[in-house]
Amino acid sequence: MALAPDSSAQRAARGLAGDRAWLETGLAADDDIDPTLWGLCQGSGTTPYQTAVDLTEPAFKCTCPSRKFPCKHALALLLRWSSGAVPEAVAPSWASAWQAARAARAAPRPAVENARSGGGGTAGRAAPSEKAQARRADRIASGLEELDRWLADQVRGGLAGAAKSTAAWDSMTARLVDAQAASAAGILRRTAAVMGAPERLLGELARLHLLVGGYRRLEELPQELADSVRMRVGVPIATEAVLAGPAVRDRWQVHGVRDEIEDQLTVRRAWLRGAASGQPLIVLSFAVAGQSLPIDLLPGTEFDADVCLYPGGQPARALIAKRHAPPERMHFVAGGAGIEDNLRAHALALAGDPWLDYWPLAVEGVVPVRDGSGWALVDADGSGLPLDPAAGEPWRLIAVTAGRPTTVTGEWSAAGLRPLGVWADERLVRL
Repeated sequence: MALAPDSSAQRAARGLAGDRAWLETGLAADDDIDPTLWGLCQGSGTTPYQTAVDLTEPAFKCTCPSRKFPCKHALALLLRWSSGAVPEAVAPSWASAWQAARAARAAPRPAVENARSGGGGTAGRAAPSEKAQARRADRIASGLEELDRWLADQVRGGLAGAAKSTAAWDSMTARLVDAQAASAAGILRRTAAVMGAPERLLGELARLHLLVGGYRRLEELPQELADSVRMRVGVPIATEAVLAGPAVRDRWQVHGVRDEIEDQLTVRRAWLRGAASGQPLIVLSFAVAGQSLPIDLLPGTEFDADVCLYPGGQPARALIAKRHAPPERMHFVAGGAGIEDNLRAHALALAGDPWLDYWPLAVEGVVPVRDGSGWALVDADGSGLPLDPAAGEPWRLIAVTAGRPTTVTGEWSAAGLRPLGVWADERLVRL
């Protein structure tokens, strides 16, 4: 049900999950293709809809005209399977052909073709030449120098004056975008949102000043810190280059997912943690208006997979390179710790990446408590973590926990903790 695009699709799927609409269903679990649900669902026409679901991704196919993704037929087929109503059966030719086409699209390009494209890049684009990279570096350096002068002007004129008008902020943000320092522009754009809090505003301006200084001394920095600076400025890294790096295999638990709108772009942050290693990861997805985001990472599930890490940054940003099995339900929360241990881990991450905006927490033995300053999670020792007021009243968290200490997963930032999941009845409940 968490895969459904909206509540109407959920209702329709429940209505279709019975026996009447389905002429034939099966689960193909042989070695030739990934585990695939398939079925023929009788619609309003004479020809039944061909519906298939790859359980590994998941991925979906249906011949119905619905523009929702996944459609009600795919959801209904998943409901039938989860209730044990789908037998194992060889996939029909149309389902096998769909999986073969997906495998062909996912296969790496031949070496000859890759060489013709310049040996890298994204979306089939050739990797930029050394001259192009040098030109971009010069534009970024010029934009950051202008940013540093602008920052000095804001501090010299006083923070009260800096907060009077957003026009100057918008102009400086646009200048950074023109200089191809998109990530730095994003930091400045988010900084404008805290103009009413002088202490936070000064801290954010100082982080930008530190970023400019780091870029000036890029060649002198340790490799990991230099990679973080490049990432926070906005130097692009080709997907192919990331996937060419070493892979890290673990059973990756999905502790939470959050969507946010940034400059007419929907950004999805999926927080993962290794069941064996406890390593936190972030997987980012982006969509412009009208596009749907991937739905393959569901909170409360875990999957055996290889991931490849982007250089720099804390927690490490990752790409899922290869899944070895379909996702399963989590049976425990990896990396859970008390409040003090979680804050200590956050401090260590900040030391390696001072521009860190968000950090995943898995806090054990806490209950939600309200005081005069707002809501907080409090442990048995009396330590507390304030909840982000922008997340609203935590009534769902309170209802699930019923006042009992439990483990809460969430996203920690300067605004406080935004709860994303709570462990209850041996499962992670999405918040």
